[in-house]
Amino acid sequence: MIEGTRFALFFSAALLLALTPGPGILYVLGRTLNGGRREGVLSSLGTFVGGSVHVVAAALGLSAILATSANAFQTVRYAGAAYLIYLGVMTIRNRNLNQELEAEAARSQQHFLQGITTEVLNPKTALFFLSFIPQFVSTAKGHVTMQFLILGTISVALNTAVDLVVVFFAGALAKQLKNNPVFNRRQRTASGAGMIGLGIYVAGSR
Repeated sequence: MIEGTRFALFFSAALLLALTPGPGILYVLGRTLNGGRREGVLSSLGTFVGGSVHVVAAALGLSAILATSANAFQTVRYAGAAYLIYLGVMTIRNRNLNQELEAEAARSQQHFLQGITTEVLNPKTALFFLSFIPQFVSTAKGHVTMQFLILGTISVALNTAVDLVVVFFAGALAKQLKNNPVFNRRQRTASGAGMIGLGIYVAGSR
């Protein structure tokens, strides 16, 4: 269905892009430093699901609306930026709370859903798939939608794999310093400020 040479080029390009630091990696890094490896993994899985939503939408042609409607793009972009800023503010406000007091099940679901929401509200992800994936789809081979879904899923999986590597190393640092209350307060403040800055960047980028 997918040409071997075309697929090799796609995989190389997708891997290179996945290894390039971007907002997704910075978001997962911040969540990991804030709550440890578990929070980072859940956030990564959430962004994987959110990215998969964009893949399906783009494959079905729904994301084309973002590419043709300036108003739709701006609305989604500002919504995503506002959500990131909100998460950052809440992280700073709760910097003195003992995370061990939170209900584990509720916390897990929260971090997972936050990862999904953050990625779904990123219109640039949709535009990326619309501009990148079609270059490697062969119309001559047929099953264009299926090709798009396969390539898009691989791209999202590569991004998530890199995110999990970041989580592993950042989680080790967070675990070592977990019992340092002063560090925890400062780190949560820094993580919150980072997410606020990321939200401002998303809102102001063109």
